[in-house]
Amino acid sequence: MGTTQYTGSPEDADITRADSLGREIFSDVANKWAMLIIDLLGERTHRFSELRDAIEGISHKMLTQNLRMLERYGLVERTVHATVPPRVEYTLTGPGQDLRTRVHALCDWTHRHLGHIEESRRRFEG
Repeated sequence: MGTTQYTGSPEDADITRADSLGREIFSDVANKWAMLIIDLLGERTHRFSELRDAIEGISHKMLTQNLRMLERYGLVERTVHATVPPRVEYTLTGPGQDLRTRVHALCDWTHRHLGHIEESRRRFEG
């Protein structure tokens, strides 16, 4: 499965424009919950309860909203298995995996520079 590149107007992809589709996507996807979900799903397929248990502090409602948004953008695929009770699994699509590489790099950056950031915060706060 290949990634389809956007062929619309450059203005639609420009995240600096308030009315662009790019800004809307960026705003939705660049939140802490979505980024944590994307990073976890990059490891393997997860069930809803596995994601909720793995992401400390996320509510049922917030996880549901973020999974729906990621599915709407075609970054996450939801699969319902016809069992009793139904088993629902979430996995990243090709574009979702591509985004995960960037999200994972940001997570790595955070780990590498955490000491520097903590030190700077202490100095800033006096």
